[in-house]
Amino acid sequence: MALIVGLTGGVGSGKSTVAKLFAKHGVPVIDADLMARELTLPNQATFSIITKHFKEPLLLPDQSLDRTKLRHIIFEQPKEREWLENLLHPIIRKKIEEDIKKITAPYCIVVIPLLFEVDPYDFIDRILVVDATEQHQIERVAARDKIDPLLVEKILHSQVTRQQRLAGANDVICNDGALADLIARVEELHRSYSHLSSRLF
Repeated sequence: MALIVGLTGGVGSGKSTVAKLFAKHGVPVIDADLMARELTLPNQATFSIITKHFKEPLLLPDQSLDRTKLRHIIFEQPKEREWLENLLHPIIRKKIEEDIKKITAPYCIVVIPLLFEVDPYDFIDRILVVDATEQHQIERVAARDKIDPLLVEKILHSQVTRQQRLAGANDVICNDGALADLIARVEELHRSYSHLSSRLF
């Protein structure tokens, strides 16, 4: 049985970077964001449900989902965001549980961006929060996704506050400094989780 570490953080906090650093240590990573992306590919049943639900055309010339347009809709219309979350989250939760059962490593990282916003994941043993200032988050997402900083602010405000996230954390990684600091902190936590897993299981 593996120790299950839920990795979360606000948009642009650096969750993907941290997950990749854990993966370099051979730690299995289960990513809810990647699952959500797969569920919105043209060959998925959920793709048809989504494109039929929204009144505006959401397809790019190659017939894939216009994710930028969808993002604008759901973060400007909270009811539409809720509808989409209610569609995808139960499927993602089930897939995460199935993937966890296959883990043979001492511990695994489960990346769940909205860990505090949805119903509790009762199979999570520890919560690891990647923390960053709001300014850093806005700058990173605006540059990465080439979107208006005002939209990034709307995304931020749709999530729980930084304080709420930190209050619910067992462990925290501060991602406002250099990459070397991030690498060192992940190595420290890798040792800690490996040791904790050996004691618990």
